[in-house]
Amino acid sequence: MAEVFFYHLTERPLEAVLVPLLVRSLERDWRVLLRGADRARLEWLDEHLWVATGETFLPHGLAGGPHDHLQPVLLTPEPEGRPNRAEVLISIDGARLAPGELAACTRGMVLFDGNDPAAVEHARGQWKAFAEAGLSCVYWAEEAGRWQRKAESGQRG
Repeated sequence: MAEVFFYHLTERPLEAVLVPLLVRSLERDWRVLLRGADRARLEWLDEHLWVATGETFLPHGLAGGPHDHLQPVLLTPEPEGRPNRAEVLISIDGARLAPGELAACTRGMVLFDGNDPAAVEHARGQWKAFAEAGLSCVYWAEEAGRWQRKAESGQRG
């Protein structure tokens, strides 16, 4: 059963936080499904990820192609499913992530804009749903450019 990490973004934009999370996931040989709520935003992220990593190659694809199942990182607006057999599910911009679909995963991640009251409220609702489902949740907040573990719920391991 997956641990779910909540990343409360207050200092850096999503794309600055996302790249290191994706790189670390791939270093652990985890496949990643990044779920967004808006196709245009995912298309922008797709382009950004090709240039944002500098010397590091970040293999990824935008869902809808013939090789979705082969992508180490797959960006999708689809509300459910794991066509690339991802061990990590990432939700951005309030995209749906259900407790039940995390059963076969190692980690879930919810990245949300701490400057948007609606995004914060949505993340609180997700935390509650995941905790009630028995998932371990860990809340991370940015402070002075570093991530600080602020809270956790559920059982780990």
